[in-house]
This record gives sequence, C-alpha cells and structure tokens, in this order.
Amino acid sequence: MKGTLAQVRSHDRSVRLLMVNQFTINLGFYMLMPYLAAHLSGSLGLAGWVVGLVLGVRNFSQQGMFLIGGTLADRLGYKPMIIAGLVLRVAGFAALGLVDSVPALLAASAATGLAGALFNPATRAYLAADAGDRRVEAFALFNVFYQAGILLGPLVGMVLTGAGFRVTCLTAAGIFAVLSLVQIRSLPARRAADGAGTEPGGARETVLAQWRGILANRPFLLFAAAMTGSYVLTFQVYLALPLEVRRLGGDGAFAGAATAALFAVSGLSTVLFQTRVTAWCRAHTTPGRALTRGLLMMGGAFVPLLLAAAVPVPDGGPGRWLLAAGPPAVAALLLAVGTMIAYPFEMDTIVRLSGDRLVATHYGLYNTVCGIGITVGNLLTGAALDAARAAGAPALPWLSLAALGVLCAAAVRWLHRSGRLGDPVVAGRAEPAAA
Repeated sequence: MKGTLAQVRSHDRSVRLLMVNQFTINLGFYMLMPYLAAHLSGSLGLAGWVVGLVLGVRNFSQQGMFLIGGTLADRLGYKPMIIAGLVLRVAGFAALGLVDSVPALLAASAATGLAGALFNPATRAYLAADAGDRRVEAFALFNVFYQAGILLGPLVGMVLTGAGFRVTCLTAAGIFAVLSLVQIRSLPARRAADGAGTEPGGARETVLAQWRGILANRPFLLFAAAMTGSYVLTFQVYLALPLEVRRLGGDGAFAGAATAALFAVSGLSTVLFQTRVTAWCRAHTTPGRALTRGLLMMGGAFVPLLLAAAVPVPDGGPGRWLLAAGPPAVAALLLAVGTMIAYPFEMDTIVRLSGDRLVATHYGLYNTVCGIGITVGNLLTGAALDAARAAGAPALPWLSLAALGVLCAAAVRWLHRSGRLGDPVVAGRAEPAAA
C-alpha cells in the first residue's frame, strides 16, 4: 500500500485530485443507492413496478446521456462538466430523501443519472490528458480509488440508514456539495487538446460532424463491441453470483453475509493488488495481450461455478454453506483479477484509438455502448438462470458466461493481431511495450 501511495504522490496535483474525486463520488453514491429500493418499497410503500421504474430512469438517463456529456466536455472544457455533474447530484440526492411523490422521485432519479453522464467522461478525459505518458499507471491508481469508494460506501450507508434514509440522502448530498466546492477552488481548468473539435481548415466542427467522424472510426467501434462482454461479466457480482448464493444458501443471515463477502473480495483485492498487477503486465506483455488475458480471466471466473454445478448439493449444514459461498467468492476474485489486468489498458486504448482527439466524446460513446450491452446481457443472463432452474441444468448460465469471456477475448486478440488497437506490430507480432 505504501508503494501505491508513493505512486499517487508522484503524479501531478490535478491527477491526484481526480483520484480523490472519484473515491468520494463512489463513497457518496454507494452509501445511498444500495438502500434506495428498500426505502421506496418499504418506507414509501411504492409498488414493485414503480420502484423498478425509478431505478431504471436513473440508469437510462446516465447511459443514454454519456455521449452528450462527453461532447459537452470536449466543447466547453472538462472542469465545468465535472462541477455541473457534482452540483446536479447534490440536488438529486437531496430530493430523493425529501420528496415522496412519484413524479418528483422520477425527476430526482433522472438528475442523479444525468450527473454521472456529465462528470464521468470529463473525469476520464481529464485524467488521460494530464497523466500523459503515464496513463496506464494513472488509470490503475484510479481504479484503486474507484473500488475503495465502492467498498466503503455501503458500510457508511448501513450505519446512516439506521438513523433514517433521509439522513443518508442528505449526508450524501453534503458530501457532493463539499466535493463541488473543492473542485471549484482547486481543480485547474482543462480543455480538450488544441484542434479537437475543429476541421483541418480551422473552422469549428458541428456536433453532428464530430459524431459522424467517431462513428466512422471502425477500430474504436469494434473495440467497444468486443469489450462490452467484459462489463456483462463483471456485473454478475451484482446479479448472478448473489442469486446463486441465495439459491443454495437460502435468504437468511448466511446468504446476506456471503453476498457481502463477494463485494469485499472484489474491492479489497483491487485496492491491495491493482498497481502490482498493472506493473507486471506493463513489464511482461503488450496492451493487446493484457486485454486478451484479462477477458480470458473473466470468462474463467465462471469455471468454478461450472464445476460446482456437477457436485451433488448437500441437504444442509457446513457442506451446503461451503458450496453456496465458496465458488461465487472464487468467481468474484477472478473477475476482479481480470478487471485489474484489463482496465488500465482498456482506458488507454480508447485514448489511442481516438487519436487524442475528442477523447471525452469517445469515452461517452464507449460508455453508452457498454451500458446497452449490460442491459441486453443481463436480460439474457436472467433468462439463462430461469431456464436453468426450469430444466434442472444449473451449469447453463455459467457455461454461457464462460463462453462469452472466450468470445470477447478472441475478438480483442483479433483486433490486436490485425493492428487495429494501435499496438506496434513487427513481422505480424506485437512488440513488448516500452517500460
């Protein structure tokens, strides 16, 4: 951990601030959002479909507006979009704790989602610009702060929610308010690189012209499509793995503790080992190969569950508990390792494929593509889980997810070997990256 902190201190002040910024964003977000559904259905007594609608509006407003947020960041500057997103989330989180009518809740939920669409692409583009040649290392550190916020947020939220959900909402809003003031005061202004958003003759490009140019960037679109599967796989920590724990372990205290352990394993492993994994990958492989290996690791994360499906399920006792908790925990760990391998190189590859031009817009479109993929992938995963229960074939979902990892890894490997990822290629083979 000392080595990680030393790396953080070696970066520019703006990069350090963006890392702390992301930790605080995730802290505030995850201290509230895991408990929102229970508040809506319990305290407010809303129907299940209304709860789903409120949560769905938040996700849709974020995923659907990423491209807009990225475009605005490239045209108006990164700092204004970061601050606008933070301020909007202050309003959204405060409203979630103060209002009880469905229209007001929908508006508050949409505001929290739009906030993420504004500051996410801007933050990543800003980090990529100021980290310079140390982008891969910076994104590895960024992921440490990102996961630390996810790890700590629900614990803080659990304590605050004991005093009332309104307290949690207002505390989260206060955190974002303080963070907004810090960004206004301390974050240097930063715009896209000179020439971004202009035509060769110097005239300002229209937004539609910029979007057409990005949509014509075939290597970028192919990469986004290939990497979408990685987000489907990692999302199973929230969907398929907890459902598997409950299928075998029931809905009691054990299932709750085992599910919490999934998130603890994922977050702690990233905080402790991300920088070491990235340093090893940079020294021993190329970005394209690291991405391929990360995807293979994510697909392989479901092999323990596939093997466990062939084991007779004990009637009860420690044996059943071990079968319910062990394979999902191993899967969560392997998913975290795969993400540690791939994520820094993934973020760097997006910048390279953009040609350092309209980087925030590229990040925005990339997030939108992956968000659509997560939605479709989760629907298919849910269908596979239902089909597995109906057919008495518990291996079906795990086999499908493992195959998705292999398919995505093969697609990225093809992009890498064909030179479409921008890696240096010599004699049909990518050369090791410089240290």
